[in-house]
Amino acid sequence: MADNPSIQTMISLIKSKPVPQHIAIIMDGNGRWAKMHGFVRTVGHRYGVEKLKELLVTCKAIGIKYVTVYAFSTENWSRPKDEVDTLMRLIVEFINREIDNIKKEGARIRVLGDYSVLPEESRNAVEYAIAHTAENTDLHLNVALNYGGRAEIVKAVKEIAQKISSGELSLDDVGEKTVSDHLYTAGMPDPDLVIRTAGEMRLSNFLPYQSAYSEIWVSPPDVFWPDFGKEVFLRAIMDYQKRDRRFGGLSSK
Repeated sequence: MADNPSIQTMISLIKSKPVPQHIAIIMDGNGRWAKMHGFVRTVGHRYGVEKLKELLVTCKAIGIKYVTVYAFSTENWSRPKDEVDTLMRLIVEFINREIDNIKKEGARIRVLGDYSVLPEESRNAVEYAIAHTAENTDLHLNVALNYGGRAEIVKAVKEIAQKISSGELSLDDVGEKTVSDHLYTAGMPDPDLVIRTAGEMRLSNFLPYQSAYSEIWVSPPDVFWPDFGKEVFLRAIMDYQKRDRRFGGLSSK
């Protein structure tokens, strides 16, 4: 179905200005959305997967090259078992159903986090998705899966320490780029914009190192991830384009 004229106008306006290279999204509120509509929490996650598909199409239309979504954190294992099991099944279902379309659209899937601990079926699906889209370059979809920002930094520190111990690096070699090169996002630009739905004002251990100078946009509390439509997303981008990114310096305006 074609977008309505107002959506097309918004896309045209956005493309007439510098577009963020990298957007990171905390897809919050699936469970609350489900409860509000009289469903069990897991139904909210299923609706959330459909919203992700819509978002990727919009990102490609705008020209955004990198999208990172927070799918499952290291802390999410503490949620009820049936919810965790559903999330693991959704990974498999989404990949089985959408991977050919994702490849056709030129998107490459990468995983940020330690997916080796996922159930075997989920892990196999993730590995297939990574391999199946490895040659694509139009859009980079990073899925933060069993991801924790502090754990990522600890991983980087250990890898750097090991290289110093082995003589591969000296202490004087270590700088910000060295750390960045040992993060899951090595070789990617840092997020220009971090979006969080459902009104919560925190990063929740999501890309803390990479988001040091990211702009942050939070939706109203009643806009949960399953409600996060094209118009709201485009308004977030337009708001970003109005901001003066100073990176600690003085205003350029």
